[in-house]
Amino acid sequence: MIFISHRGNTSGRDEARENHPEYIDLAIAQGFDAEIDVWAKGGEIWLGHDRPEHKIDLEWLSRRKGRIWAHCKNSEAASLFKKKMPELNFFWHQQDDLVMTSKGHIWAYPGKQPIEGSIAVMPEIFEDDLSECEGICSDFIEEKRKQFESREI
Repeated sequence: MIFISHRGNTSGRDEARENHPEYIDLAIAQGFDAEIDVWAKGGEIWLGHDRPEHKIDLEWLSRRKGRIWAHCKNSEAASLFKKKMPELNFFWHQQDDLVMTSKGHIWAYPGKQPIEGSIAVMPEIFEDDLSECEGICSDFIEEKRKQFESREI
């Protein structure tokens, strides 16, 4: 099972810290992958949900590429990653039922489970059936990992 911190959150939402590079690193240090919201503007890369907030660079992403799930927030970000960092796992979606990430993972919108081999996003919203997923992305990923380890999922 893949456990993915949503924007760096591990034990609930912390809107003030979401998508901050240090917060993402804390989640990774706890053994989680991390979903991040990424913008590109004029060749610069930024983290932030509703707007670019925290400037990063390709080097920052490269050092974490095996643990990052990059949600492209604009088409420039997707184009930049395809051209300059194809090894990064990235995707674009809004409210699609599901999308495929650049690494071939099924990223499923909340409430759409069960989908065999998918990443269940925010399953706590609709109490999704997680029996067929290969991963979970949640603000409460620490709790989800404990449930999985005790086989409650």
